[in-house]
Amino acid sequence: MRLALLSPVLASLILCACSCTERGGGQEITEDKVVTDPAELNVSAGKADYSIEVSAPDSWQAYSNDSWIVDVSPSWSSSPKGTVSFTVQENLTASGREGAVVIKCGSVRHNVKITQPSASSEAGITPPLEGYKLVWHDEFDDESSLTANWKFENWPPGRVNHELQRYVAGGELDGHKTASVESGVLNITAMKYNGEVISARMNTLKSWLYCYTEARIWLPKGKGTWPAYWMMPNDQSDGWPKCGEIDIMEEVGANANYTSSSIHCESYNHVKNTQKTKETYTSNAEGEFHVYALEWTDTYIKSFVDGKELLYFTNDGKNNVSTWPFNKTFYITLNLAWGGDWGGYKGIDESALPATMKIDYVRVFQK
Repeated sequence: MRLALLSPVLASLILCACSCTERGGGQEITEDKVVTDPAELNVSAGKADYSIEVSAPDSWQAYSNDSWIVDVSPSWSSSPKGTVSFTVQENLTASGREGAVVIKCGSVRHNVKITQPSASSEAGITPPLEGYKLVWHDEFDDESSLTANWKFENWPPGRVNHELQRYVAGGELDGHKTASVESGVLNITAMKYNGEVISARMNTLKSWLYCYTEARIWLPKGKGTWPAYWMMPNDQSDGWPKCGEIDIMEEVGANANYTSSSIHCESYNHVKNTQKTKETYTSNAEGEFHVYALEWTDTYIKSFVDGKELLYFTNDGKNNVSTWPFNKTFYITLNLAWGGDWGGYKGIDESALPATMKIDYVRVFQK
């Protein structure tokens, strides 16, 4: 009588849990009667979908025993045979991990072991500083990462710094790609189209509070180019420059191969000519890959070029947003501007177009 009062779904689950022990003259089914193909699974470090074939004596349930194995479907099957699909999340921990998809038939729980390496070990990525671990990266293996990891700005010319380019949505306009991936490298290209210069400005969908980030970048040539790798806060309600800005790497073609790092805030910014900036000559920055990096903690900000320290800015410890607004999450931006207050300070040379900034990878590590 109690079973009759239950919902049909709950009643069916109870029957499922019991049916495997009721078959075969009341004999309890042993685990070797539940078979999966494969019996265990080694997966890649990245996020991906997988499936396993199940053969059981009766109806069964399927579920994950770990939070990184998700979307297990179906969760219940009335048919003894079927396919279970699931998704593994990217392993951004410092080491490999093991979990399982569990097939439950009666009192039997059959574990399909899932083994996943860490993304850093699989990609051969060693944390550059002791105490840090990889938490996010884009190696630009294919163009799917551009939608999975980035958001593109859609801005008209002149919106900031009197720059001349138009940033186009999705990194493409009428078939003209301002952002594309070729042979594992992201290309951000400024080009002349329909009477104006179009380019790409792209922001990471994720953001971080304190991190070490690095990118391997090849800078374009030409008077008028202004490539940058930098960070802005999610919360910009205070307005610029009070909200803060961290420039990891900037360079203008009019001053070829001189790369710089800067921080901007209310007290220190280029409008007041008080910005904190360091510049260095980076041999063949235009035409070769170099690694530009930033270490940002609660006490200091450091930038590096090929492992050599460039900018060093310390937190004055006064808890003053005017001098240290760098205590909130920031996202990463990659862009190639054309002209503007700095990029065009010596004029522009449109014969340099199309000009391409190349990015081999972008990585983020945290303690």
